[in-house]
Amino acid sequence: MSGGVDSSVAAALLVEQGYDVVGVTMRLWTEERPDELRGHQQCCSVEDIGDARRVAGQLGIRHYVLNFEDAFREHVVDPFVDEYAAGRTPNPCARCNEHIKYRALLDRLPAFDADLLATGHYARVAHGEDGAPHRLLKGVDEGKDQSYVLYMLDQEQLARLLLPVGGLRKHEVREVARRTGLDVAEKPDSVEICFVPGNDYRSFVSERVDPRPGELRDAAGAVLAQHEGVAGFTVGQRKGLGIAVGEPRYVTAIDAATNVVVVGEEDDLYADHAAVEAVTWVAGAAPAPGAPIEAKARYKAEAAPAAIVGTAGDSATVRFDRRQRALTPGQTIALYRGDEVLGGGTIVRAWRD
Repeated sequence: MSGGVDSSVAAALLVEQGYDVVGVTMRLWTEERPDELRGHQQCCSVEDIGDARRVAGQLGIRHYVLNFEDAFREHVVDPFVDEYAAGRTPNPCARCNEHIKYRALLDRLPAFDADLLATGHYARVAHGEDGAPHRLLKGVDEGKDQSYVLYMLDQEQLARLLLPVGGLRKHEVREVARRTGLDVAEKPDSVEICFVPGNDYRSFVSERVDPRPGELRDAAGAVLAQHEGVAGFTVGQRKGLGIAVGEPRYVTAIDAATNVVVVGEEDDLYADHAAVEAVTWVAGAAPAPGAPIEAKARYKAEAAPAAIVGTAGDSATVRFDRRQRALTPGQTIALYRGDEVLGGGTIVRAWRD
């Protein structure tokens, strides 16, 4: 229970369905922002913990706060900084779900004498019967669907998972909160990286990485300007490049080894192949090579027609039917067949034929 409306309603629905519910709030990152008004603090704040505790009281369920700050720093915050320093653009939400929200909480079910874990994510689980595999599906609210950052869930985890709000749209979730008298019914959604004040990731990273100036070059290798460190750039970036050449230029590549940032035209951002690492498959095995799937390389992007054209261990190559803009190293790519999540991984590099 994060203190937000989604997890609060998830708990309320389970109480209504007759489950014996225990509310657990994970203390991950409690750096306060005194300049922010109530209701606009970062998630994981003391305010959020108080909201979760109050909702648990309204529902008549037990509530516990578990301190995961050390694990969160190790598995999410430090890799976030390291990835930017390596010229990659990470997805901290996927890492948090993989290492903290699911793995760590599932491991602690016995401590609560609990059989199942539930969260407020907008996705669905179709539990298999008679030996059929469990399936992870998109949430019905396309605008809120969070299956993109849950691709790493496996059969053992899905067997013990409930996602009560995945079959609802956001306005329906708030209606349930009002109907059940939860005072978080109108609480604003969190729209930030929970540990990055103001979503200013560049300042957050720069405070933790020693700057190493380098060169900003064009595709031909000509030096256009100096930069203060590759951690301040991401593929597809247009603003803040510090150059003026009369027409738009974008970051097209970042080489942390040579400390070079390459810029080019927008067309240079488009690619139709992506090499993917740390790949996991929900059902335990990859789809047949060449079988039609869809791939989504950004949270707000639409899944695009694609195919898996090669696998080796936990690596895979994805070929898109049409070129995609800014397939960025470090970013999550989730793979689908219709509404079903097949798996996913992290983009290593992209190119086009």
